[in-house]
Amino acid sequence: MAKKCPVTGKGPMVGNNVSHANNKTKRRYLPNLQEKSFYLPEEKRFVRLRVTARAIRTIAKRGIEVVLQEMNPKLNQGQTHKSNR
Repeated sequence: MAKKCPVTGKGPMVGNNVSHANNKTKRRYLPNLQEKSFYLPEEKRFVRLRVTARAIRTIAKRGIEVVLQEMNPKLNQGQTHKSNR
């Protein structure tokens, strides 16, 4: 599974561990991903998302419907246009 939040787009960062002797070794800073179920009242079902703690706060403030629409803009516009072949 990707270690990236679909709502905020936060992913792993790279940095250094620095010892007391100032030795530097590479390390990764991973996002705080949590698996959380959100209820969609209009569809009467739960949606399980793997999101960061920041995204959980965003969803609590703005609502799951608004956030899901911003995640999938193609679903808002209806069907995608047909190609001219």
